[in-house]
Amino acid sequence: MSLIVAQNLTKIYNTEEVEVHALRGVDFTIEEGSFASFVGPSGSGKTTLLNLIGCLDKPTGGRLLVEGSDISSLGRKEGARFRGQNIGYIFQNFNLIPVLTAFENVEYPLVMVQNRPVSERQDRVAGLLAAVGMADQKGKFPDQLSGGQKQRVAIARALVTNPKLVLADEPTANLDHDAAYGIIRLMEKMKDDLRTTFIFSTHDTRIIGEVEIVYTLEDGRLTGQQISGGKVHE
Repeated sequence: MSLIVAQNLTKIYNTEEVEVHALRGVDFTIEEGSFASFVGPSGSGKTTLLNLIGCLDKPTGGRLLVEGSDISSLGRKEGARFRGQNIGYIFQNFNLIPVLTAFENVEYPLVMVQNRPVSERQDRVAGLLAAVGMADQKGKFPDQLSGGQKQRVAIARALVTNPKLVLADEPTANLDHDAAYGIIRLMEKMKDDLRTTFIFSTHDTRIIGEVEIVYTLEDGRLTGQQISGGKVHE
């Protein structure tokens, strides 16, 4: 089943002096349970595309369907609601809230977005922290965690709302070799166990070599699609 469908997708940023064409008529389809990545040089449109899929921005033209909903037509509030209910986001710089513990950071979307009961929240958070190997670090604050540990917490936070889709913007850029491959393995396990779709925007060859589908962008255009085995190897 198609989870994401982009049809003639365009994005133009207007400044005082020039129009920047970030996306120029992009078409693609991504199926449920995919482990895919958008790659390309800086300025190719990778992050713009991820932000459009994640309802953090709106396209200038074309259609963008996620789980059958045309999110290109959603307003800001509707987009935020759709994102909170359907999409998890993993940021390059983790974006953990410094005054909250690891447990509280993971719990935060359930409080602010989905308003789940306390007992349900606690069970869900505890289970995910155990799944990412961070149960024994649940009381620590972000500045007490390593980069790899912060990313594990960020992954748990992205998964806590049970999204079908997780978007990851350069998720291994700040991690060393062992931590990066540990994170990739963890996300592959989540994909296999939960049928979660992961879509990356990355320059990291460690991810590019392990995903199942690679979409190449250049100057706002989709210039290639490559299907590979998608298994971690070192």
